[in-house]
This record gives sequence, structure tokens and C-alpha cells, in this order.
Amino acid sequence: MKNKKMKTAGLALLAGICTLIASPVWAQKNTGKLEDAEIVVEKSRVNELPEASRNFEKFKVDPPQKKPTAVSYKFTDYKLAQQDLNLNMRVLTIKPEDQTPLPGNYLKLGYGNYGTPYVKGYFHNNRDEQYSYGANISHISSSKGPVPNSGVSNSSIGLNGESYTNGLTIGGKFNYGHDKYNFYGYSPLDESVKEDSIKQLFNRISLQGYLNNKNTESPLQYQAGVGVSIFRDNFEARESNVAINLGATYALSAISRFSLNADFSGISYQDSSKTTRGFFKLKPAYEVDGDRFDYSVGVNLAYTGDKVNDAKKMNIYPVLKIAYEVADDKLVLFGNLSGDLQRTSLYQLTQENPYLNSNLQIADVNKALDVNGGLTGNISKNLSFTARVSYLSYRNLYFFNNAASDSSRFDIFYDNDNTNVLTFFGELVFNQSEKLRLGARTEYNKYKTASLAKPFHRPATQASFFGTYNIYNKLFFNGELYYISSSYGSIARTNSDNTTVSRILKKTDNIVDLNLKADYRFSDKFSTFVMLNNILNKKYERYVNYPTKGLNVIGGISYSF
Repeated sequence: MKNKKMKTAGLALLAGICTLIASPVWAQKNTGKLEDAEIVVEKSRVNELPEASRNFEKFKVDPPQKKPTAVSYKFTDYKLAQQDLNLNMRVLTIKPEDQTPLPGNYLKLGYGNYGTPYVKGYFHNNRDEQYSYGANISHISSSKGPVPNSGVSNSSIGLNGESYTNGLTIGGKFNYGHDKYNFYGYSPLDESVKEDSIKQLFNRISLQGYLNNKNTESPLQYQAGVGVSIFRDNFEARESNVAINLGATYALSAISRFSLNADFSGISYQDSSKTTRGFFKLKPAYEVDGDRFDYSVGVNLAYTGDKVNDAKKMNIYPVLKIAYEVADDKLVLFGNLSGDLQRTSLYQLTQENPYLNSNLQIADVNKALDVNGGLTGNISKNLSFTARVSYLSYRNLYFFNNAASDSSRFDIFYDNDNTNVLTFFGELVFNQSEKLRLGARTEYNKYKTASLAKPFHRPATQASFFGTYNIYNKLFFNGELYYISSSYGSIARTNSDNTTVSRILKKTDNIVDLNLKADYRFSDKFSTFVMLNNILNKKYERYVNYPTKGLNVIGGISYSF
């Protein structure tokens, strides 16, 4: 049997060898004319790889590593309504990727109509676990305005720095501002006005130092700060303010704590005469954050050294704040009963209205009563709302009104008794990640004055519609449409007898304004922008005798490095 198999294998091998030898010989003999042949290409064929084996074993995820906080800037070139959101977020505990170095410097240069140069600069060090420091500069001015002699200039520079060592943060800030205005609210028929006589200059210096602990595991959290601000104008007004604030919170348990905050301020104000204004406030409170019910109980002790309008020196305000979560992350009811003494300075007042007169009587605002309640919540994961009604009673609430001696300047007026205000507030915000954000906000204030004819230059209604849109992180749009209702001022007019003067009420305009801004990013470093303010081109008066600019267009470039 074995020999038979070997013979069969040998015959097969011999036949194979003969075939290989005969093949090239046959090919050489067939060297004639090529015959037609049909080639079929199969396009529907699909080459498939065998399925790879998979390993379903869970991989190990290391806990998050501590990374330095990234430097982030947010630039707002015109005012948008303040927006507070309570967004639901899912925190992922994965190891963060290596952070890409971020540019710490940002520069914007632009130019617009009305002879308007525009400069913004933000400079910051790279990520560092021990130090953070930076600077900022700003300049925007207009050589022209809505009427002759209505140019304006605003310039500022700021420095800031922080150090992080042994669970303690120590920091400081320095700011210098230089502002130039003109009292252009005079009659255009008055040819005796000289530009030097209506020029106003403001120089502002502020220096601040602070510290706070950053050990979140400690039951005691504390902070302290001291600041000095200096103000000068083009005439004789001088003001300096030394302020100290202290605060501490001690956790009694996981849901309760005791807090104590103290503020001190000493202001020296000099114009034709010198005034010293002391201020002190102490606020102890007990706070509880429950599963659904939160509350805070405390007292506010406040002292002012003001003598204007028979100001009350020592004030005691009870403080009660409650909040109840009706539905998880959906609806919260809240209510507050409180009062406060609000510090007022010439530094702050001239930022609100730069056309103030000399020799002003300045007093702290005494909010004797603040009772409010409302609800806030989320209609969906993208839509949030807030509604609130308040009743407030003020003592020495300030009002700007045209001076009797010069209607282009404003004096500060006070009610002889309490000023009561009924307020309705509502806000609706739609937020879709970083791509789209829309919102509406409105506030109505019903003022009841005791001795003043009107709540001068305090409009009853303010409303705004705002939105931002991000297209593929290349094109960004910001917009705001806002409405401010008319208010009142009063101006002096000489009677027909040419010997007596009476005051006449004058109504300001209802304001409807539309602002838009667009940014286009060429690369990570370069972008271009355009800002359009007062697109409706209305030269309205926010203050009596002071028309504003019409359409204002500013365009420019931005550079990050």
C-alpha cells in the first residue's frame, strides 16, 4: 500500500514538471496576431477586513490633577444688562489634557466717526501657580459731538497682582483715570461762552490691597482689604477716601455658618469749604442652607457722620432672607426684609453724571426699608427667569437737577422726607451653550416723593432686549435694544418783571436705542471688529439740555500675543 501511494505521488510530480516546461514553449509558438478579448471590471466588489478582536476591560482613569487657573478675559465695549444664570452642569472627573498655552496679552485698535480713536489693551503673565499679575489700558475720545464744544475723552490705566502662598492670597490693584468733558448744555444763542470756562477735567486714583485665605477645608474663611481713592476736578473740588473692609465666615456645620462683615470709610471733601464724612457698618448674620429651605437672620448696624438734610446718625436694620425650592432646579420662592446705609462719594457721583456743579452737598443714602419677594427658576435647561416686586423707603436718596444759576450744570437735590419706591422687575434669559444667548429685562419704578415736584432724572421704566450669537467660533455678534422712559428736570426762567425767577419743569425724551457689535476672527491671533451705537440715529436727551450723539460707528482690529 505504501509503494502504491509513492508511485501515485511520483506520477503527479512528473506531470507538474512537464506542464511547467511546456507552457513557455507554447507561448513562444503563439506569436501571431492578437485576438480580441473582453475584460470585466467588477465595481460592486467590497473588500472587507476581518473583525478585530475587542478588549472590553475598563481602563483606569486617574483622578484630576491640579492645574493653574486659566487666564480668561471678557471684553464688553458697551453696556449690556447684567445677567445671572443658574445653569445645570454635569461635572466629568477625567484627567484634563495638557493645557495649550494661552496668550496673556490682548490689544484692540480702532477709529470711528466724530473723530473717535479707540484703544483697549489687556496684558497678563502666563499661567503660574504662585503669581498672577497684569495691566490694562483704555482710551476712547471724540473730538466732535452732537453740538459744538461737546467733545469727550476717557483714558485709564490699571495694574493688578496676586500672590498665592501657604493657603493665603495677597493681592493689590492700582488704577488711574483721566476724563475730559465740556459743559455743553448751554443755550446755543449764548455767544459769550468760552471753551476754557466750560472745560471739566477729572483725575481719579485708586489703590487697593487685600488678602484672604483659600483653604476650603478650614471652617474659618476670612478676608481683609484696605483702599485709598483720590479725586480732583478742574475747579476746586478735592476728595480723598480711606476705606477698610473686614469679613469672616465660620462654618458651624455642613449647612450652617456664622458671618461677620465690617466696613469703615473716612472721606475728606473740599471745595469752597472742607467737610469730613465718617462711615461705619457692622453686619453679623447666621445662615443656613437646607435641602429646600435656606434662610439668613442678622442685623445691620450703620453709622454716618453726614449732617445734610438732618441725616440720622445711628441706624439699626433687621435682616431676614428666606428661599424655598418648590421644585428641584425648577422653581425657587424668595423673600427679603432688610435695610442698608449706602456710601456715596463725589468719585462715584461724577461717574454717573459728569456735569455736576461745584460745592455740592453729599450724603450717604439711607435705605430705611427694603421688602421684596419673588420667584426664580428654570423653565427648561436653556430658559431661566426671575420675577420680583419690592417696596423701598429711602432717606437722602439723591436726584440730579439743573442748577438755578447755570442750567448746564447739575445740583444734587434731596427729599425733605422719605422717598418711597414700588418696583417691579422681570428677566427672561435663553442660553444655548456658547452659541446663542437671548434675554429680556424690564424694571418699573413708581416713585413717591415728599417735597420734590418730580423724581428728577430718575426714569420710571427701563427695558432691554439683548443677545449674543457665535458662528463656529469665527464670527461673533452682540446686540442690545433698550428703552428708557422720559424723566423730568427743572430749569430756571426769569419772569416777565425781570426781577423774579421761577422754575419750570422740562421733560426729557423717551429713549429707544439699538447697539450692535460684530467680531470676525481671522486666526487665533488676529480679528477685526465693528461697533455700531445708536443705530436709530436719535439725538435724544438723557439729561435736560444734553443731547447725545447720533449714529456712532467704530471699526478696528484685535491682536492677541
